[in-house]
Amino acid sequence: MTNPRMHDPEEKQAMLARLARIEGQVRAVRRMIDSDEECEGIAQQLSAARKALDRAFYEMVACMIKAGGAKRGDEREASADHVAELLARYA
Repeated sequence: MTNPRMHDPEEKQAMLARLARIEGQVRAVRRMIDSDEECEGIAQQLSAARKALDRAFYEMVACMIKAGGAKRGDEREASADHVAELLARYA
């Protein structure tokens, strides 16, 4: 089975922008902790960052599913099995 890649320049740029926002959220959490802010506010920001990472993860899984749809027969089944395995392991 070949490994799918993000070849669409717009999708790639959108993912990079999403990850940059997540990176900013994590930096903000570090600043909040360093500034001794309340735990509830920090937890709220961590939750937002976690959800953003989850969305990025599902975008990658969607990429794999789209790439698997173009395959035939046994290759398509192996691709679907691989995606299912990743979802079970990481989701």
